[in-house]
Amino acid sequence: MNISTPRSSETLGPAADLRRFDLQRLRALIYKESLQALRDPSTLLIAFVLPVVLLLLFAYAVSLDAKQVRIGVVMESEGASAQALAAAFAATDYLDAHFVHDRREVDNKLVSGELRGYVVIPQDFEQRMALRNSEPLVQIITDGSYPNTANYVENYSRGVVQSWRTGLDVGAPPQAVVLEPRYWFNAELESRRALVPGAIAIVMTIIGTMLTALVVAREWERGTMEAVLSTPASVAEILIGKLLPYFVLGILSTLGATALAVFVFNVPLRGSLTALMLLSAVFMVPALGQGLLISSLARNQFLAAQIALFTGFLPAFMLSGFLYEIDAMPAWIRTITLLVPARYFVDSLKTVFLAGDVWAVFVPNLAAMAAIGVLFFMIAKRATRKNLE
Repeated sequence: MNISTPRSSETLGPAADLRRFDLQRLRALIYKESLQALRDPSTLLIAFVLPVVLLLLFAYAVSLDAKQVRIGVVMESEGASAQALAAAFAATDYLDAHFVHDRREVDNKLVSGELRGYVVIPQDFEQRMALRNSEPLVQIITDGSYPNTANYVENYSRGVVQSWRTGLDVGAPPQAVVLEPRYWFNAELESRRALVPGAIAIVMTIIGTMLTALVVAREWERGTMEAVLSTPASVAEILIGKLLPYFVLGILSTLGATALAVFVFNVPLRGSLTALMLLSAVFMVPALGQGLLISSLARNQFLAAQIALFTGFLPAFMLSGFLYEIDAMPAWIRTITLLVPARYFVDSLKTVFLAGDVWAVFVPNLAAMAAIGVLFFMIAKRATRKNLE
């Protein structure tokens, strides 16, 4: 007499999981995980308080705008032309000029960082003006420890001198072509309008990857995950039940961050809210999948936090185009950025906020994020199934 013994879900494989998928059990797991998230103050802080703090920092503390840069103007000449040039420096809104008569008064300020550079109007300024030769009219000294600001001070100081000198030459023929630059999508060139949408991607990365990795790793640490794995629930039910509450938290956090961006920081939302929510929902797939994968490999919170920091947060911050343009990176770094989900999300967020619903940009980004997310989940499910064996 042959007696057949039932095979476990590990032996039957994924098909058994699909046959045993039970919505009632899934609802119970989601309810249990939601209660656990709501009762955990750290989860609520990360989901709702940290986004506000980060957006405030990136909106006000971090700025790529070069305005009111402090410089010195050393007036060694007291002539009328020198006074007129000094007035041109005082009139611009982009340079905060401080006038002195001896360069020794600004040398120490440049060393201490109080000034970012200074312009010297030499004693023979009037003679140089009269000769009209190739000899420079002024000397421009900048602080090279801040290369971008140094280039800005040099170029804008040159522009002030050239514009002032052109205005003096009344006998010059009028320009046949007048160039009027126009800037699309961010006409005011305010860095806040580019930083705040990118900050939303950083917030979503923290919620999706770091929070998920920490929460699931904490259960491994406390031994409660083994109890969940020993229940009749399938692997798919456990994974969905674990991640769905944090998916909802991420979407709610995105809505809150969007409201702050539009109504507090005056960042325009030229696209639709539907497109924004679709992009956010798809981005949560690789973010949650990465967090789940980290937690399945690291069984304690400290290790999970370190891995999430180096594989989730830092790549999203450095390699997504949030602060540094990807096109300016070396070729091998640009190749690595193709594996960073935040790269596609930051690009899409800037588009939906500043340009509108450009589906020619959205569709490839959505496909890339979904593909990376599916890869993470496949690896995470395989690792979780191993824990059941």
